[in-house]
Amino acid sequence: MKQYIVNKIRESIAVKEAICRDEPLLDTIKAVAATITQSLQADHKILFCGNGGSAADAQHLAAEFSGRFYKDRNPLYAEALHCNTSYLTAVGNDYGYDQVYARILKGIGRPGDVLVGISTSGNSANILEAIKVAKEQGMIVVSMTGNTGGKMKAGSDYLINVPSNDTPRIQEAHILIGHIICEIVENNLFGA
Repeated sequence: MKQYIVNKIRESIAVKEAICRDEPLLDTIKAVAATITQSLQADHKILFCGNGGSAADAQHLAAEFSGRFYKDRNPLYAEALHCNTSYLTAVGNDYGYDQVYARILKGIGRPGDVLVGISTSGNSANILEAIKVAKEQGMIVVSMTGNTGGKMKAGSDYLINVPSNDTPRIQEAHILIGHIICEIVENNLFGA
């Protein structure tokens, strides 16, 4: 059993090592941090969406921006779009689950806002619909996915595709990358 645990830890480390060697991915992470910084400086919003574990990651990262990360500083406008369960269940019931994020973006998305869609497969129907609406609204789209980027790749301004096909390892990397982006943005806006 101990070896099984060690193997899982090593699998996680291997994904992170692959990220460290992926120069284009590292450049994308850097560009996303700069884009989010510029968006927040211009008084825009950062909106997150995902399903299941990726919804938990969306909420986690939104809280890092809107609450605090390392610094005691002013809150930043970041929100996970699934947190209003009355809205989510009403729209899911009345329009279909694939519309839960697209519909809210039609109401609150503005040019210059950033949508961060999180899906390990890159193929979640409701995230794809959200990306479509985000582009129509003039928003910037950041997709956090697994290795291939899936269908989300085509609609993304920035694709953070973790070099793995293993859902738990991808999710672990999404949180790591999200934390790095948050720290860079926080330093950009409030000093290192």
